[in-house]
Amino acid sequence: MWYGVVMAQRRHHYESAFEGYLREQRVPYMAINEAKRALLPAGARLALEGGGESEAIKNFDFVVYGEETGGFDEDGMEREGAVSENLLVEVKGRRLPRLRLADGSPAKARLESWVTMDDVEALRVWEGLFGDGYTGVFVFVYWCDDVPPDGLFAEVFEHRGRWYTLRAVTLADYETHMKVRSPKWRTVNLSSGDFERLWRGFCGAGAVCI
Repeated sequence: MWYGVVMAQRRHHYESAFEGYLREQRVPYMAINEAKRALLPAGARLALEGGGESEAIKNFDFVVYGEETGGFDEDGMEREGAVSENLLVEVKGRRLPRLRLADGSPAKARLESWVTMDDVEALRVWEGLFGDGYTGVFVFVYWCDDVPPDGLFAEVFEHRGRWYTLRAVTLADYETHMKVRSPKWRTVNLSSGDFERLWRGFCGAGAVCI
């Protein structure tokens, strides 16, 4: 699997930063425009139908491929490889302002975790279209005004002069625990407690991409 010769054109620096992070970590991925052409099951519809009308399905951002596992058993025989879950990634960019306590030391800012119901519904449909072996994931990419303090975040990286950190939550976990944020704007989020409990890193021990 190729890691991308040329980074896809991104409208938002959050997506560009995440793509740069995947390349830096040598995580195989495909941008969604290419992924739809190559991987979408034959005959799959790209619209949601309801009330006599069809609505285009909102795109997600990346397919991130799981690693092939296998290795050798206790007798030294090579095991047949298995592939960990492939991820359908929806990037949600959020600003993380610089906060200071009275003594000038860094303070932990609230991490926003809101998405729209369109995001949730579309990612659920994509998960169904791609089928077994693909898991929908929201990856919250936070743009930090300053280098994030050590110990507050598991993954911190720099991209084009800006600092970022990220947290990932699977669609299944998000849907189970989401709460309405704004009925008018059809937004939902996770409580601070649920977000702290459910989030995972993206690369490294306990992460969603391995």
